[in-house]
Amino acid sequence: MSQSRRMSLTEALTSTAIGYGVAVATNIVVLPAFGFSPTFGEAFWIGAIFTAVSLIRGYAVRRIFNAWSR
Repeated sequence: MSQSRRMSLTEALTSTAIGYGVAVATNIVVLPAFGFSPTFGEAFWIGAIFTAVSLIRGYAVRRIFNAWSR
């Protein structure tokens, strides 16, 4: 049984939201160990940038594999 487009979108959005939350929390916890002490706002934007890069990377890899499978 394959997943509907709506459920695929829901899964992707949920995964991205969870990943973003994990990224912000990780920034707040890990960066001070390396001498950086980001504010919540800075951690928010750092997480947003890395999430955007990850989405672009994931899309590009998916399209490459889709082209190879033809």
